[in-house]
This record gives sequence, C-alpha cells and structure tokens, in this order.
Amino acid sequence: MKSSSFRPLVVIACLAAVSVMAAGCSSNKDDAASSSTTTTEKPVAPLAGPPEPAKVATPAVEGPITTGSGQAVLGPPKFDLSTVGYTQEEFFISGDATSYTSAQPLTENGEWSVTPAASAPYTSRIVVRRPANEADFDGTVVVEWLNVSGGLDADPDWTYTHTEIIRSGSAWVGVSAQRVGIYGGGSSLGSSLALKNADPVRYEPLVHPGDDYSYDIFSQAGAAVWFDALKVLGGFEPTTVLAAGESQSAFRLTTYVNAVAPLADVYDGYLVHSRAAKGAPLATEPATPVPAPDPTLSRTDLKVPVLVFSSETDLVGAGLGYARARQPDTAFFAGWEVPGTAHADAYSLGIGDKDDGSGVADAELFAAMSTPPASVYFGIINCSSPINAGPHTYVVRSALAALRTWAITGQAPAAMPQLDLDTAQTNYVRNEFGIAEGGIRTPQVDVPIATLSGLGQVGQSFCGLFGTTVPFTAEQLAAQYPDHQSFVTAWNTSLDAAVKAGAILQDDADQLRTVAANSAIGG
Repeated sequence: MKSSSFRPLVVIACLAAVSVMAAGCSSNKDDAASSSTTTTEKPVAPLAGPPEPAKVATPAVEGPITTGSGQAVLGPPKFDLSTVGYTQEEFFISGDATSYTSAQPLTENGEWSVTPAASAPYTSRIVVRRPANEADFDGTVVVEWLNVSGGLDADPDWTYTHTEIIRSGSAWVGVSAQRVGIYGGGSSLGSSLALKNADPVRYEPLVHPGDDYSYDIFSQAGAAVWFDALKVLGGFEPTTVLAAGESQSAFRLTTYVNAVAPLADVYDGYLVHSRAAKGAPLATEPATPVPAPDPTLSRTDLKVPVLVFSSETDLVGAGLGYARARQPDTAFFAGWEVPGTAHADAYSLGIGDKDDGSGVADAELFAAMSTPPASVYFGIINCSSPINAGPHTYVVRSALAALRTWAITGQAPAAMPQLDLDTAQTNYVRNEFGIAEGGIRTPQVDVPIATLSGLGQVGQSFCGLFGTTVPFTAEQLAAQYPDHQSFVTAWNTSLDAAVKAGAILQDDADQLRTVAANSAIGG
C-alpha cells in the first residue's frame, strides 16, 4: 500500500477515539441447528442472507450528502482511503422508528419477549466506507453502532479492525443510532463536536426522538444496506451483513441481540466488543422504564452467531464486570478473552488512526511495548502510568474474520480458553512477570518484553480504562533473551501457535515476524 497522508478533522479524530471509553435467507436461519448444539459439532447450514422485508422497515435514503463543510463529521483515518482503494460517503436515513417495552421484567438469560411501544419520526445519518471498485468487494458489510460516550460519534471498531476490513474487501457502515451523537450531551469532552454543533448547516435536517428508538434506527440502517444498496453501496450487492459495537455501543448491542434481533432479523452476526455485565436499558421513559438485569447473558436461541470479545479491563474493571455474565459457548455464541489487553490502548488511541496496512503501525505498536506513552492526543489526556500497548487489535481482527466465516458457513470457530480469575473473581491469576494466565495467548504475553495489563491505571478522564505497560529492564531482557536470535525464534514459535489457534491472522503474523526481526531485543 502507498504511504499514508494526513486528512482534515484531526481534532475530531482525537476526541472521537477517546470517546469509546465510557462505558442465505431467513429460511436458512429458521432451519439452522438448535442453539444447544456445541461448537464441536458439524457445521450448520449457511446463516447469511437478506432478512424478510416484512420484518423491518426500510428507511428513505438521501445522499451522498455534500452540504455544509462538504465532509462527514466523524474522525477520519489519518491516511487517504483512496490509497488503499476505498472511498467514503455519507447518507441521511429517515422514517418512523419504533420503541419497545416488555410486560415482564427482563430475565438474566436474555430470552426476552418485547413488543412495540411507540412510534416517532427520525432522520439520522450513516457513513459508508467501501471499496471504490465492485471487483474488490467481498460482499460483507460491517455495520458499527457508533459510540457516543465522549459526547460525539466515534468509530472504535473501525479503528481496531479496519486493516482486516480493507484487505478483505469488505464495506463498513457507521450508524448514528443515538441522540447524543447528533445533539451532544453526556461528556463535555467532545460534545461541541456532536453533529449539529460541529456542522449546523449540514446536519440541520437530523431529528432524533431519543435513545428508546435507537434500536429500531439501527435495524433500519441494516435494512438500508440490504434493500437500498444501489445508493448506500454504490450498487454493490451485499451477501453478509454483520453488526459491531464497542464499549457503550456493546452494552446497547447486548440489549439489541436479546430484544430486537429476533423481531427484525436484519444482521447475520454480532461482534459485541468490550461489553459490561449488563445490557443497556430497553426503555428509559420515566413512566415505563425497562432496565436490563445484572447480569445480562446473551440469548442462545437466536440462530445467528454472537461473538463477545473481552479485554482484561472488561471482565473485572470498575463499571464493567463482564465476568458476572460469562456463559458457555454454543453453536451460536462464543466468548473470546485476551490477556495483556485493555479496553482501549496505544493502538486505538492514536497508532491505529494512521494504520494503512503498510507495516509502519505494527512497528510503532511493537516499539510502544518498550517506550509506551502515558498521554494521548497531544496531551488531551494524561495518565499516571504508561498505557497498554498490547495485542488487542490483532486478536479482534481475527475475531471479526471468524465471525464472518461463521455467518457465511455456519461453522463456529474453535472454542477459546478463558482468562484465569482469582477466587474472588475480581482479578487475574498472574505469572512471574505479572501477566494474566489463561485466555487467548499471543507472543506479546508469552514471549514478553513488557508486563501488559488491562488494569492498574489511574489519572484523568478515561485513563482507568487504558491499562498499563511496564517495560522490562535491560537485565530482565538479557535474562530472558541472551541474544537477538533467541528472542526471534521464541517470538515466531509463539506466533505460529497463535495463528494455528485462530488468535492472529496470517497477514498480521507476517508483519509481526518482520517487526520482531527488525527489533533490537536481545541484541
């Protein structure tokens, strides 16, 4: 790929990334094997395919939008998408959205039965990043529920996974599903960059009736991908449409999976990335609130795959505690837990913004294990200790690829080991280096040059979610790796095992072999 070039709206990109921290056809789906089937059984029928149009409203689609400043307000990649054969467009979607309620309290097992409550008009927006040429499109569309924890729309799953999306030829769609992203509110950090504040002319038409309607808005965005591909995808025909959301968006996807997915049947699979113990409320209207229980498990009778991806921070971190909602894998549910990772890290808070797939970002992330930053985005946030520089991005890329294959073929990925928790279930069993035991292993934790953790961070703003990196001393490195070749051999052996296990994709392994070989570790 060509070298990257910086694009405008850098400040938006900075604040947007910070904001992640708050917290086949339908008959194939209906005929698929029962959810009690374990992941070791034979593949079920392919699951992917368009929904039944009667199950979800298709919104009106307007665009591409070119008014106001002339470009979408969303932290852009710090490289020119055209250098990797991609293009970006923005559209408005509008219609009548439905809110939902439940006559009974929602149950922990996630098997909820909800009914429509009210209807209200809305106009929101979607941002589409796709191959410029149809020949490069693989048929998969990843629809991300944009994160609004920082008071503006952010796209953390694009940041973490875009290299895999691009090299596979998939499309990505970011959805402004929630009111805060349009009007501002919540955290003051980025509220000035909410859509109506950042570009009042461009976004004057947007109307959002409130987050109780966000679930149906997200359904309708998926319907627009399926049924108005002529506009949304430039005429490219989708074959697989996956939903993704990280952090606060994962809380809402948890509730979406349990409440709305059985009704709308829009998405072929779900990447629920860094969720907490419970889901978001189904309804918040003061007269009829419907909170999610604690814990909230994912229903296992959905008959499309749900993959929950957890960093160390997510399982036991303050305000998250997903360990309370752990559940066994089935034919349609998988949990991935990754040691040495944090809810957000050096990659998602800067390095990943400019990752054009050339390998430069891989080298920078590797180097960050030895010289990790304690502040991000030119000092916008300063933490007390250097932040995590772990392998989060590589494993979540593999998770996305596994979900895509699962949805297309019906074959669940191999079961992954869980992280080892202490007796109190509030921390990890750690080895002599302070690295968590168990979980999905990578060379970053099994051939370490630093102690990587998702915990132990303090400081301003969202620092508690950024984890820590403690580089090994020269003496520790010398004791572990008497020469450079011993390090490279151990690193590559661990890397081969990670690829075989499905933890790291071969393309990423190739880059990681190069950065290890070019390093000075053991030299």
